[in-house]
Amino acid sequence: MIELRAYTLDVVEAYATYRNNRTIFDNGYDKVPNPFTLKDAEDFITLQTKKNIPERKIIYWKDQFVGEIGITINTDVFKLGAEMGYFIGAPFWGNGIASEAIKLMVEYSFKNFDIIRIEAGVFSFNKASMRVLEKNDFYLESIKKDAVIKNNVILDDYIWVKLKNPRT
Repeated sequence: MIELRAYTLDVVEAYATYRNNRTIFDNGYDKVPNPFTLKDAEDFITLQTKKNIPERKIIYWKDQFVGEIGITINTDVFKLGAEMGYFIGAPFWGNGIASEAIKLMVEYSFKNFDIIRIEAGVFSFNKASMRVLEKNDFYLESIKKDAVIKNNVILDDYIWVKLKNPRT
């Protein structure tokens, strides 16, 4: 059973360990420190606990912390949209956790925030993440060619989208 829970400091060590996985780092933004220290984990989790309506949640599977998922709400003329990001700790890959967590986060986000659109950018090599989004009825809206530089490699950014109430 998958649950999304509020952040707590009791997951700091596991959070830092999961974040320090090279594959997870390679699939994320460079703004995430590498290496990801216990202090980085503590600071990030503390920041999340201070939000009235949290935009990020930690993922539990079989009552064990396994990863995190969340949105960042856009601003200005894009304020009705949000960007979603997530990771699952390597020991738990292949169990369908990300797919169920995305489903729960989408439901939570559309219910609790004034947004009508969630998008997830996926680097061109991350086919597993694309499949998980597609399973959750996200559609491939665009491919931004040569939009990303990660580890000194130029990549395409695949933009997957889910609309709250798609127009027909």
